[in-house]
Amino acid sequence: MNEVVGRDDLLLLTLDTLRYDVAAELAAAGRLPNLARHLPGGAWERRHAPGSFTYASHQAMFAGFLPTPAAPGPHPRLFAARFAGSETTAGRTWVFDTPDLVSGLAAAGYRTVCVGGVGFFNKQGALGDVLPGMFQESHWEPEFGVASPTSFEAQVARAERIVGSLPEEQRLFLFLNVSALHQPNWFHTPGATCEAGDSRATHAAALEYVDRHIGRLFAAMGSRRRCFAIVCSDHGTTYGDDGYTGHRLAHEAVWTVPYAHFFLEHSA
Repeated sequence: MNEVVGRDDLLLLTLDTLRYDVAAELAAAGRLPNLARHLPGGAWERRHAPGSFTYASHQAMFAGFLPTPAAPGPHPRLFAARFAGSETTAGRTWVFDTPDLVSGLAAAGYRTVCVGGVGFFNKQGALGDVLPGMFQESHWEPEFGVASPTSFEAQVARAERIVGSLPEEQRLFLFLNVSALHQPNWFHTPGATCEAGDSRATHAAALEYVDRHIGRLFAAMGSRRRCFAIVCSDHGTTYGDDGYTGHRLAHEAVWTVPYAHFFLEHSA
C-alpha cells in the first residue's frame, strides 16, 4: 500500500448489510457478471466484520480495521494508525499519523469524498453527521437512502459528477455506502409487495440490482488513472435465521461478510 497511496485513486465501496452466503451463491451461479469479473478468481473472500451494525463497523474501518480474513491470524492490514505494539502493522501497511484513515489520506494530498446511503450518513441529525463529517466533501439526499428503489443508480450518478469535476492531477479517495441491500429491499423483486416483506431472496435481488449498475462506477473510478478498489460488506443480517431478524446481534449471518480488493486499470 505504500506504493499505491499517493499514486492511485482509492475507492472504498461498502455494500451495507450484504450477507456473505448470498454474495457467494450469486457469484458462483453467474448472477453477478459485473462484480465477478473483478473478484480475484471470480469469488468473494470470506471475512469477519469489525462490527455488527453500520455505525460501529464503519468507525472501525475508517480507523484502518477492515473486515478480517476468516482464518487464524494475525493478518497484516492495508492501512493502520501508528501506535506501539500493533501486531497487524507490517512493512506493506500504509501507516498514518492522524486519528483516522480519512484524515490520513487528506494529509497525503487526497480529496476525500463521501457518498452516503443508510441513515448513519444522512446528515439529518448530530449522529448522522459523525461519519460524513470525517470527509472534506460529503453527499446525501433521500434518493440515496434505503427507501429508494433507484438508490444505487442515483449514487453512481453523483459519483460520476464528482469524478468529472476534479482536476486531473488531484488524487481521489471516494467512499460510497450502498444502501440498496438494507431493508426495505422487497421492491427489487418484480411483482413483490410491501405486505410480503423482505427475505433472503429479495436481499439477493437487491445485490443483482447493484451489479447491473456497478460497471458505471468502476468505469468512472478508472477514467483518470488506476484505482485501488475495496468492495466489502460492513455486516450481514438475518431473515429468520435461528429465530433472529435483523442485525446488531451476534450471529454467523451478521459477522460473516464478503470482501474483495483489486485494481481498476485506467481506461482512457
